[in-house]
Amino acid sequence: MRRFLRWAAASAAGALLVTGCTGGSSDDGDDKNPDATGTGLAPPSASALPSSLTGQKPDWGRCEETADSPAPGDEWSCATLKVPLDWAKPGGEAIDLALIRAKASGDDRIGSLVFNFGGPGGSGVSTIPSYASTFSSLRERYDLVSFDPRGVGSSEGVRCRDDKEIQAAETVDVTPDTPQEERAYLADATDFGKDCARATGQLMAHVSTTDTARDMDLMRQVLGDEKLHYLGFSYGTELGGVYAHLFPGQVGRMVLDAVVDPTADAMGHAENQARGFQRALDNYLKATGEDPERGTARIAELLKQIDAEPLPASAGRKLTQSLAITGIVVPLYSESNWPSLTSALEAAQEGDGSELLALADDYNERDPSGHYGTSTHAQRVISCLDDRQRPTLQETKRALPDFERISPVFGPFLGWDTAGWCHDWPVPGQHDTPEVRAPGAPPILIVGNTGDPATPYEGARRMADELGKGVGVLLTWKGEGHGAYGSGSDCVDSTVDDYLLDGAVPKDGKVCS
Repeated sequence: MRRFLRWAAASAAGALLVTGCTGGSSDDGDDKNPDATGTGLAPPSASALPSSLTGQKPDWGRCEETADSPAPGDEWSCATLKVPLDWAKPGGEAIDLALIRAKASGDDRIGSLVFNFGGPGGSGVSTIPSYASTFSSLRERYDLVSFDPRGVGSSEGVRCRDDKEIQAAETVDVTPDTPQEERAYLADATDFGKDCARATGQLMAHVSTTDTARDMDLMRQVLGDEKLHYLGFSYGTELGGVYAHLFPGQVGRMVLDAVVDPTADAMGHAENQARGFQRALDNYLKATGEDPERGTARIAELLKQIDAEPLPASAGRKLTQSLAITGIVVPLYSESNWPSLTSALEAAQEGDGSELLALADDYNERDPSGHYGTSTHAQRVISCLDDRQRPTLQETKRALPDFERISPVFGPFLGWDTAGWCHDWPVPGQHDTPEVRAPGAPPILIVGNTGDPATPYEGARRMADELGKGVGVLLTWKGEGHGAYGSGSDCVDSTVDDYLLDGAVPKDGKVCS
């Protein structure tokens, strides 16, 4: 269920981005991470890179329509950046990254502001135009820039399965109840890894968060910026933290919103999400006037019934337990979408799974013709390269009671996900937790939302602490939904804008109600 991490503005349920994450650092030295990143590869200096990379001049031109998104307006232009396939061999084979930019609208330009909206697997090229109004104040002084990270979208995008294979896999029981179902679940995970290996080839070993952080520093140089100014959401906060660790001297004004806990391993992240989504579900149930414990039990029982007998839905399809949980998760990302959850649950309890299925299809990027997007494929390839931890079936079974205590609704799914997500993966993971310590970096603004379901608030404080004293500056919003900036808080928006536009660093611990 790491695939249930994504960022969205409160009004953009249809544009949500998936995100799955790995964990954080520890203070026990870097024995496990020879270069403190987990790759054994120190970041190359600018002088070590060939001029064919650093001397690139992006050919900005009209953005074209893609299979998954229409062409944006004329204010946006697109270009391609070449980056090394293997950062250990910067003069070797190169791959293309897709970039998008809207030039600053005012005269007092600061530079470029680079965005990552989450994932891993989210396309910045197709996403950022949708939020032009959200970032209009920032555009007055910044060129707004985003990109498709390696393995994503138009940047060597990964597709491991075709549409029929994706839909067929939706029938696999993701909370297996029998040995036969367990074997089918793990066999599907093995097959998915093999499918990805066939589809990606050698790229599969070079799509890590560390690789993308190095890509961003080359991007900074090619864009002509002395420092990287950056706004990252959800998984984008982990990417920002890794960049700050690798290149502390190149950090400019950096904001990390909807923060991934950098101290949690794969099992810890699943537990964090179980708590976060259950907390959001409790808040939703309270808002509807229902006792959270009673409402949780009611929904958990509904999911058990669907597990035993999927519900009929539109177009002759069936709502499975997996799709039902996905449909429940989607409205919890934004308080404004809670009414759709009420309607979908009522319909499901009356025997019609169509509304929950529609919500799940939205999350899974399935259009009416049955075509699926591929962000979840890229997410899995990237996160399984990042994540070294591979919980066994036995370890997962031992942990399941704890997951169920945390959340009777989401716990079983999230618990089982730890066994299946990177099971029998063809490429070894790089680390248990990423390194984000950034001594010497300037203040980095960390924004945490107390009601965030996907990246629970506690991770924001841990990120601030891990970045280091004087570096991580925590801003708290007492709100609901995944992410804070652009979600309706004037206090949050003005604090972030003042920091990015004027360099005004708020007091650590500032709270917006």
